[in-house]
Amino acid sequence: QVQLVESGGGLVQAGGSLRLSCVTSGRTFRNYAMGWFRQAPGKEREFVAAIRWSGGTAYYGTTYYADSVKGRFTISRDNAKNTMYLQMNSLKPEDTAVYYCAADSVLVVPGTSPDEYDYWGQGTQVTVSS
Repeated sequence: QVQLVESGGGLVQAGGSLRLSCVTSGRTFRNYAMGWFRQAPGKEREFVAAIRWSGGTAYYGTTYYADSVKGRFTISRDNAKNTMYLQMNSLKPEDTAVYYCAADSVLVVPGTSPDEYDYWGQGTQVTVSS
């Protein structure tokens, strides 16, 4: 079993930055596909970013982003610390949501649908004021 714990959320003004962390435990997550999703009130959970670490070393660290965050958010992971990060810059009020980290042991290419991930954290609130 894999446990995921997010942290780093908070209240920030538009244009500001936050860095989210997702610490994993329970099993080595080295070759797991990892991703960030978010869910705003009244909306479905949506893909934010993902990072690949399987399918051959040439693909390790390949990142994927939703168009809405491309150029502003950066996903990374530190396997030695069992931690994944999401650096969020130039935040906008529309980025306000609960942010979740997710992991899956089967995916080779990280998916963009929440249904593709088996493990989830509890979420951390990000609020961007205008």
